[in-house]
Amino acid sequence: MDRRHFIKQGFGAMATLGLGDTILLTHGAAQAADQVLNYTPVLAGERAGQLRKVKNNYRTAKRITSVCLNCSTVCGIEAHVVDNKVIKIRGNPLDPNMGSHMTCAKGQSGPTINDYPERLLYPLKRVGKRGEGLWQRISWDEAYTEVADRIKASIASGHPERVALHQGRSRIDAEINRFLSAIGTPVQLNHRALCSSNKRAANYVSLGETDWESIDAERCTYFLNFGANFYEAHQGGLHLVSRVVKARYDHGAKLVTFDVRLSNTAGRSDEWHQPFPGTEGAVALAMAHVMLRENEFDQAFVDKYVQPGVATLRTWLADCTPAWAAKLSGIAVADIERLALEFARARPATVAFSNRGVGAHFNGFNAERAVVMLNALAGSIARPGGYCYGLDEKLSIGRYPQPLPLPPAPKIRTDLEDPPEWPLANRWQKMKVGQIVYDFVRQGRAKLDVYLTYTLGSPMTWPEGRSTTVEVLLDETLIPFHACSDIVYSETAHYADLILPDATYLERWGLDIRNNLELTHFVTLRQPLTKPPGDARSFADVLFDIGRRLGPEQAKYFQFGSHEDFVRIQCSKLPTVGPDGRQFKDGFEYMKFYGAFVDKSAPKPYEIYRKPLSDKQLAGSRVEAGSGVVYRPNDKGKDSAVGLQVDGRAVRGFATPSRKFEIHAPEITQAAKALGIVDDGMPTFARIPSHVDLPADRFILTSFKWNVHTQGRTASQKYLSEIVHDNPMWINVATAKKLGVKSGDMIELTTYRPRSGEHKAQQAYRGTGEVIGSARMRVFVTRGIHPRVVAVSNSLGWISGGRASEGKSGWRADVAARGISPDAAKGYAPAPALDDLNAGVWWDKKNGGRGNGVNINALLPINPQPLVGMQAWFDTVCSLRKVSS
Repeated sequence: MDRRHFIKQGFGAMATLGLGDTILLTHGAAQAADQVLNYTPVLAGERAGQLRKVKNNYRTAKRITSVCLNCSTVCGIEAHVVDNKVIKIRGNPLDPNMGSHMTCAKGQSGPTINDYPERLLYPLKRVGKRGEGLWQRISWDEAYTEVADRIKASIASGHPERVALHQGRSRIDAEINRFLSAIGTPVQLNHRALCSSNKRAANYVSLGETDWESIDAERCTYFLNFGANFYEAHQGGLHLVSRVVKARYDHGAKLVTFDVRLSNTAGRSDEWHQPFPGTEGAVALAMAHVMLRENEFDQAFVDKYVQPGVATLRTWLADCTPAWAAKLSGIAVADIERLALEFARARPATVAFSNRGVGAHFNGFNAERAVVMLNALAGSIARPGGYCYGLDEKLSIGRYPQPLPLPPAPKIRTDLEDPPEWPLANRWQKMKVGQIVYDFVRQGRAKLDVYLTYTLGSPMTWPEGRSTTVEVLLDETLIPFHACSDIVYSETAHYADLILPDATYLERWGLDIRNNLELTHFVTLRQPLTKPPGDARSFADVLFDIGRRLGPEQAKYFQFGSHEDFVRIQCSKLPTVGPDGRQFKDGFEYMKFYGAFVDKSAPKPYEIYRKPLSDKQLAGSRVEAGSGVVYRPNDKGKDSAVGLQVDGRAVRGFATPSRKFEIHAPEITQAAKALGIVDDGMPTFARIPSHVDLPADRFILTSFKWNVHTQGRTASQKYLSEIVHDNPMWINVATAKKLGVKSGDMIELTTYRPRSGEHKAQQAYRGTGEVIGSARMRVFVTRGIHPRVVAVSNSLGWISGGRASEGKSGWRADVAARGISPDAAKGYAPAPALDDLNAGVWWDKKNGGRGNGVNINALLPINPQPLVGMQAWFDTVCSLRKVSS
């Protein structure tokens, strides 16, 4: 018998899938039939009903607060809900970062998330070869037993570390950490090294206690922006933009941007400068040189609170002249001089800041440090209008308690989660080096029994994702068992053995916290707005249910109940009386109503480093001669630095080893020395090896993010993908002229592995320039990009994930239910009120559209930079060739 008679196919068959039934899901499972489907505004029968829009009555809708998770900014939101359906989302003005009902396009797209036509509805178990796409529906009890039995076997063998959980953007870190700690494994993997670890490490090494600044933007008079595109794609960008706009409107604040590309931020700046890629650190050092040379810096702050002193800084910066930086960067000497003095003379309400445009390079860590250093020289650290930071931006157990008992922290370490080649990756927080995980598994650096993935689109978003990542995910000798929790049939899910259908962020619980640009502590509550469809379940609840099925030693940590119960306990110390006088049974009910709690009891942490130490803090302390560091025995009996002696007073200082702002960081020298690397501990500039003597026919490839997309979370949302679904290559007019191309022409892009540098830890991921891969794409010719740079946006080029992300139109019943009868197809659920993906995917190539773009990350090499291990996304060298199609 032909197996299509008993194997159902596609997402439309999902809801009619009975327990034990088999379904075939493949890459492109949401693809339509081959015929061209023209848009028809009115159709007969049932389908016309699906196209009728419903007029919503917002006055009768239920208001529920929650937290967005369509990007890392995690804005507080208010939802309007009618009949278990979210009909509108807006900002929650009680979130102090928001302060209004405004929200961005990604936030507005929220109501479409629950109604993905291609939602995963039931647990599925692989019954064919891995990657073949043949699945059988099973019960949750069967799924839990499958996972729990495998974890118990790892524990029994004495190797709990062979259980790994690899997460994308989860926002349930405490819950995941509890689960893994109960097992005894430290292997919690993330994507931080692919995102922002250099920026975070630079803040930690300089300030000691925060990974992300909270710019006091409303009071700032001068913004010096190095590579941050906060007008569309910066963590907290929406909140920063509103305050920068206010500062520019209210008191004429100036915005200067350094970026290789005319981003939305660059285009809205007072000045835009195009440095050669990876030379921003040299420009920052030259500006520091000018500030010291002209004595335009905060002498008192530097003398008392900065390591090293002025004399050492002058000597170190002597050769970092504007002429030196101009030769490297292409920025004019006069501009470097002028901007340095403008910035310095605006002090202290002046700020220099950065993001991935600076950090995602081989030299990104020191470049980020050089930018932060400018704020120290200007004396704008923690000053009104300056480079500020919060002090309590974590969900600490003391403030947000967790159910007892707490599992002990695992004492095992592995190369997978703590690679010794990058000693600063986990120095301040567990940032890991995520891009090397699959290669380390392939090398045998770590052995896995159970690999759990959660909202992780690694074949799509990882460098070499479609090659190295997929090769390892397919190999059952390297990953014997892979369980994937996701909302749609992602590329990661395709290579799993078990699929666990997840709830969306609008269908689950969780406390969330973020740095606050109002410089006060606050917390927000994510709560379900609707019920998940089918048998989809929150991943936190799935972990807790699995935990209770492990042995008694593990199960005792999960007796508190559900994820809702977990969050209720976390809220137990929050107030019960609202700002408007309303009374609530407990802090959990308070949070369910308001959605946010803002602690206004503490003053803003301006100049927190000057705060005197209390008598309690000074009890049993001593002051070290020479350094002035105040030491006090900690709870383990060892001396711990708690403050700094300044002008005869013991003050808080900074949370660094020296209790000063550290331009010179001896611990970096020590960490480098252990690897055989010579590092002076200063934010010294080093050229990117692959960019030295770059041949005339080679270019540097950079990628970027549009304001409507995140790397792996948004492409399935039709509302966003119809705004941006294609990613032509940006190319400078001069370069285009040499190649003989114009906008709309096709180019073949070929990328190369970077040449080796002098750092031994990076040798495994560097070579002699061998080819990584090639792709063909259209070009967009513009003056808005550096002549030696080409740029392609990320987040696109999906081969799985549904019709919107794949750029394929067609009715769901036709597209996704091929292989079952038309009568059975009518029974699929949940049926959207409007299935406008039929003809609404107008960018489908079969309909004359441009398709869904190119996955540029697949062409980018694994390239961790030294010490911290952040992915050097923007160092990739490429070549271009005009092609006909």
